[in-house]
Amino acid sequence: MTHAFPHTEADYNTLTPAAQNDFNQLMEQADTAGPADYPALMTAIAILVGLPTGDIRRCACSCYCPVIFDANDEDAHVIKHGEGYNLGEHQCPTCADHHRETA
Repeated sequence: MTHAFPHTEADYNTLTPAAQNDFNQLMEQADTAGPADYPALMTAIAILVGLPTGDIRRCACSCYCPVIFDANDEDAHVIKHGEGYNLGEHQCPTCADHHRETA
């Protein structure tokens, strides 16, 4: 028996236009959500893109990377904390390895 590993990344560009719209709206809601609503929004986003539940982000680096990932990944990189908001800006592990950015 082979073991399937959970996906750790998703590609924004492979989402349908309707799913991209849903993703964008849910991320906007999560950015300003209170502590009671934030976990449910992250779960909904994770289900939408096919990732395990986590602190979901879209890569925010300047190369316009389409990767959606869990910001708690040990190889992810914080570009800018979300002062006053929940999400901040993060780089996916691949971009952080290839061209780490700062705010």
